[in-house]
Amino acid sequence: MSECRLCPRDCRADRENGRRGFCGVTGTTIKCVPAALHMWEEPCISGKTGSGAVFFSGCPLRCVYCQNRDIAGADRGMDITVERLSEIFLELQDKGAANINLVTPTHYTSEIIRAVQQAQQKGLRLPIVYNCSGYERVSTLKLLDGVVDVYLTDFKYMDTEAARIYSHAPDYPEVAKAALQEMALQIGELVFDEAGMMKKGIIVRHLLLPNHLKNAKAVVQYVYETYGDTVYLSLMNQYTPLSGLEQWPEINRRVTKREYGRLLDYTLSLGVENAFIQEGETAKESFIPAFDCEGVLPGTQGSYLRPDCDL
Repeated sequence: MSECRLCPRDCRADRENGRRGFCGVTGTTIKCVPAALHMWEEPCISGKTGSGAVFFSGCPLRCVYCQNRDIAGADRGMDITVERLSEIFLELQDKGAANINLVTPTHYTSEIIRAVQQAQQKGLRLPIVYNCSGYERVSTLKLLDGVVDVYLTDFKYMDTEAARIYSHAPDYPEVAKAALQEMALQIGELVFDEAGMMKKGIIVRHLLLPNHLKNAKAVVQYVYETYGDTVYLSLMNQYTPLSGLEQWPEINRRVTKREYGRLLDYTLSLGVENAFIQEGETAKESFIPAFDCEGVLPGTQGSYLRPDCDL
């Protein structure tokens, strides 16, 4: 890509000639980490067989609390071709995946579209899930119209200052609003199969940060008042403080049961019916996948499980 403008950073890096984009990506190949059956997404995404998660290295955001920091800077992963990515999709289908779950895919949008099309020509019939940060450019999302069946998107901030401090993206709220609007225009009505699996729809995730209940409430209010029950909310309490957060002591702890309970009470008070919540002990480093390239090379197993965690 000679002048990359896929994400809102608009860095225009000449990735084809070795320039590294803001996302950390360079070159013409795709840097991929695990491609595996993932059992711990929302129930209508993972189901009983698991979601076919394909993790991509790099990210348009730079969240100080990132739980996937090992791959967010694009320093880890295996370089693969579009052809190999299409094969991975088909291998996950053969292993019983409920869908193809593209995790942090923005900076590889063009390659992913080609890989999906190639795989579909060879028999891929699974829904395509676009699992993203919410920091998406509308023009890039438009390229995905007719390709993506389910948007599994974050909505991290309504607070511009929090977005600036923790993700270096003060424009995040407005960008996420515009992105969600485009997603909704593409998807239309929710569609589930007889087993309760989402075949077409939008799930908006929000990770509650410690000491940021006001921001969380604002996100929930905006999403529900704008889209009602045409989208699902997924409210997460799994925030896990990792090393290096000493500069931000206000988020250098886990979310309390009281904070999460107050968010759930507020959500119910608005009349929200379509929502996923988390129960049990979820804020553990053991819940973070091992980014070991399993399932990327032909013949590797490509499946992993996490401890018991209910979404």
